[in-house]
Amino acid sequence: MNERYVLLGTAKGLVVYKKTKKGWCYHRDYFLGIPVSIAVCDPHTGNWWVSLDHRHWGPKLQYSPDQGSSWIEVDAPKYPEGSEVADGVTATLRYIWTIEFGVDSQTIFIGTEPGGLFISTNYGADFQLVRPLWDHPSRKEHWFGGGRNYAGIHSVVVDPLDRNHYYIGVSCAGVFETRDHGVNWEVRNHGLRADYLPNPWVEVGHDPHLVLICRSDPRVMWQQNHCGIFRSTDGGGSWKDVTDPQNKGRYGFTIGIDHRDPQKAWVVPATSDSQRIAIDRSLFVLHTKDGGATWTEQRSGLPQNHCFDIVLRHALDVFEDEIVFGTSAGSLYFSEDMGDSWKGLNHHLPRIFSLRLC
Repeated sequence: MNERYVLLGTAKGLVVYKKTKKGWCYHRDYFLGIPVSIAVCDPHTGNWWVSLDHRHWGPKLQYSPDQGSSWIEVDAPKYPEGSEVADGVTATLRYIWTIEFGVDSQTIFIGTEPGGLFISTNYGADFQLVRPLWDHPSRKEHWFGGGRNYAGIHSVVVDPLDRNHYYIGVSCAGVFETRDHGVNWEVRNHGLRADYLPNPWVEVGHDPHLVLICRSDPRVMWQQNHCGIFRSTDGGGSWKDVTDPQNKGRYGFTIGIDHRDPQKAWVVPATSDSQRIAIDRSLFVLHTKDGGATWTEQRSGLPQNHCFDIVLRHALDVFEDEIVFGTSAGSLYFSEDMGDSWKGLNHHLPRIFSLRLC
């Protein structure tokens, strides 16, 4: 059996679970006491990458080429001198939302607050701000913070068939697409709804909480949005509201998809953004097998009483029939039957910001 891991970015460090003959077991932790905003695994090399959210020193980047035996620090992205979030407001790196990898083995994307996308084409030796996106005419006037002071790029979605084609998800602004490796950007928010704005159908100002693309059919994209669950079957050209009829999935942060089957997805719903707790104090997963036409509640093995947990945007992952998610209250759940039943692996972890199966 090949070694397999779950990487957890938590409020108190990187926590790693390892799959053994007995199942998933606690392996070890790293960077104890330091918040890890995102932890991911490079699909090309198997290297682990983490962003450390130092309260005093700011965001830092490290990677391990040997499953945590050693760590190498690389320089975090820096905004060029003179960059401004708004007129008169200097842009500095405040938070690293996501780390993603390109189709080739050298390209790394970093999504940040205050709304900058950085790219390295030499495996992190240096990162460059994508200026055409930063200079997009909508950014200064229509991008704004979704729960934080400034807009954040939390999703970088790469077309597995075209290294020059990718999307970003911005809270709050929406989805943007480039087909020429970041030279030109198009808004891709048609069909989305922003109920919190005077005009819900604005071109820019939407709040996708997480955006994903189906690797086996890149025409299909999903997002858990501030205002519902949305799906596209034309590569983001248009979005359809596929929220469940009972409207339980209208609000939440995370979404997982089956990369073998573009019809399947999972979300962990929550109440409105003013409360942000489990619906009716019961933790459950909504699952669709038909592209969002119908949804099934998956509750077996999950707490159904006095539960306040929610799942943050990067804290759920799917690999074939396995699904793992971690909660804001430090619980970790695993399913090996696509969510039909769940097992609790730990209920005493720190707040879980991110989770990645590798």
